[in-house]
Amino acid sequence: QVQLVESGGGLVQAGDSLRLSCAASGRTLSSYTMAWIRQAPGKEREFVAAIAGIGSSTVYADSVKGRFTISRDKAKNTVYLQMNSLKPEDTAVYYCAADFMYRSDPKYKYWGQGTQVTVSS
Repeated sequence: QVQLVESGGGLVQAGDSLRLSCAASGRTLSSYTMAWIRQAPGKEREFVAAIAGIGSSTVYADSVKGRFTISRDKAKNTVYLQMNSLKPEDTAVYYCAADFMYRSDPKYKYWGQGTQVTVSS
């Protein structure tokens, strides 16, 4: 069983930065792809970023490319999302997710409970 717990969300102003963390437990996820996926009110879940378990390749949604950075600390079984230059349209619940496959869509197998990020204009 895999447990993913996100933290670091909050209310910020446009242009600010936040760093989200996702702590994994129950299984070592060093070989899993880890991702961040978000869902804004009234919208479908949207892929944000992913980092591969082997080789640490990364992929980003066009909407966050150049502003967000995904990283992982395998020793701590933790993945991060550094978000810079935040915009009001980044407001959403951000979910940490894990999967065996390296994918850039929201169809991940394991999910955390989510953390709210609100960006005011």
